[in-house]
Amino acid sequence: MFNKVLVVCVGNICRSPTAERLLKQYLPALTVESAGLGALVGKCADQRATEVATAHDLSLDGHCARQITARLCREYDLILTMEKRHIHALCEIAPEMRGKVMLFGHWDNECEIPDPYRKSREAFEAVYTLLDRSAQQWAQALKAQQG
Repeated sequence: MFNKVLVVCVGNICRSPTAERLLKQYLPALTVESAGLGALVGKCADQRATEVATAHDLSLDGHCARQITARLCREYDLILTMEKRHIHALCEIAPEMRGKVMLFGHWDNECEIPDPYRKSREAFEAVYTLLDRSAQQWAQALKAQQG
């Protein structure tokens, strides 16, 4: 049973906060949080990420970037990353996590979600579309496993 999900990217200001809020929107009963492998600790969500999310009626208000740690990993049932290299990095930090770390784009042909940081609004829109599609697929899969 997956009750606590952690979404991970690099800076924890673009992809993972958006993915976190999307999953929360589709699965309100689930505990969903996010962190970064190289987090810009204490920063709020990126301005472009916030603008794009707002345009899709999703709020990133109150987000505060935090750094991933092995201890933090142990608190979650499922950890979702944006890229395959993030899975490898997490398994270096906490090798015992291997069995519960998967791609956020797992149900979308193992899709890796590129980092839009410092890129155009169009790049953020494209990433939002990928995140939303994957969040909906995860929501479907997690609802199915809950019975």
